[in-house]
Amino acid sequence: MGKRSNFERNPRDYYRTPREAVFPIWPYLQDHQTFCEPCAGDGALIRSLHEIGITCSSAWDIKPQEGGIGIQDACELTEEHLNDADLIITNPPWERKLLHPMIEQFSDLRPTWLLFDADWIHTKQSIPFMPRLRKIVSVGRVKWFDKTAGKDNACWYLFDRYDETYATRFYGRT
Repeated sequence: MGKRSNFERNPRDYYRTPREAVFPIWPYLQDHQTFCEPCAGDGALIRSLHEIGITCSSAWDIKPQEGGIGIQDACELTEEHLNDADLIITNPPWERKLLHPMIEQFSDLRPTWLLFDADWIHTKQSIPFMPRLRKIVSVGRVKWFDKTAGKDNACWYLFDRYDETYATRFYGRT
């Protein structure tokens, strides 16, 4: 999790994606039918997206927490794993040494929505990824644990193939 979180982290940065964190991107998914979830965990994100009519064409995790999710390291995801998905949508590990390679790898394959901390965009480490960043949708603070609000704000970031001529669009909370 984020910089102000002073708790023992879960192995592999596994935190169930709360349904409330998914609402902000629903309007931006209207033209899409299918997605691949490469960090599926227990499938919470899949279930939330299914409610709005988007089908998960394939789901993977290095250590699945639910049946029906295949075993696959997200860092080794290939075109074959996508099963013709329109998008990649996931709540990836926020650990930068894992997150940054995933941004490049996933966005080379498909337009990719990733949920992670809002502060990332304000750091120097985000600069190399700006030519891939298309949209930022603010989520705010998320309750990652049953009743405990997180200490960091989150955003959905849409990445796509490298294009230094594209201007990023920011969408605040509604």
